[in-house]
Amino acid sequence: MNHIKVADLMTDEVVSVPPGMAVKEVAKVLAQYDISGVPVLDDEDRVVGVVSQTDVLGLASPGPHAQGAPQAASLTVGEIMSAPAITVRAEETAADAARLMTRRGIERLPVVDVEDRLVGIVTRRDLLRMFLRPDSEIRRRVADILADVLAVPAGDVDVVDGIVTLNGRVHQQSQLRSLLGLVERIEGVVAVASRVTAGFDDTANTAVGGSHSAMSW
Repeated sequence: MNHIKVADLMTDEVVSVPPGMAVKEVAKVLAQYDISGVPVLDDEDRVVGVVSQTDVLGLASPGPHAQGAPQAASLTVGEIMSAPAITVRAEETAADAARLMTRRGIERLPVVDVEDRLVGIVTRRDLLRMFLRPDSEIRRRVADILADVLAVPAGDVDVVDGIVTLNGRVHQQSQLRSLLGLVERIEGVVAVASRVTAGFDDTANTAVGGSHSAMSW
């Protein structure tokens, strides 16, 4: 999961609005596309904010933007949007995006380039695709790593809802570390529980003098 980038999951066709758009018009956009929010772009396609259903509905509720119907109709997106926008870069990991969404309690993140120009959008639903790989497929991939990459017996691999449980034994401690790292990076793996033991701790010797050569794989 850690190697999956935001660019792999984002949607590059994004509905956006300018800050000068009337609130009643952005309400129509949200309803037309059945979305909970849209990024707000300046004249150079830079993300300057985000306007959501909550921002629009808040006009009719007690709060800093609460207005009567005539006054609310005269407001623009720039006056009610949330700014600065919380964004993510396309090269960041999907896991980082998921943590940011959870921490900020948001449903979608505009994806921007190095100049803060909009290049896409990623949603919670997009991120959930990381966890939709069947357990049976994950188990086969783990078995492939054990046999082909590490050249060790397959041992006992159990996968339930993306959680991989490993049992067995490897020859060297370095193999165990490599195994866990490779399994954790498999798409769809949520967590790894290891009960694998190692017969020989080769990591101390290699760290001190480099007298042991690297593993052949």
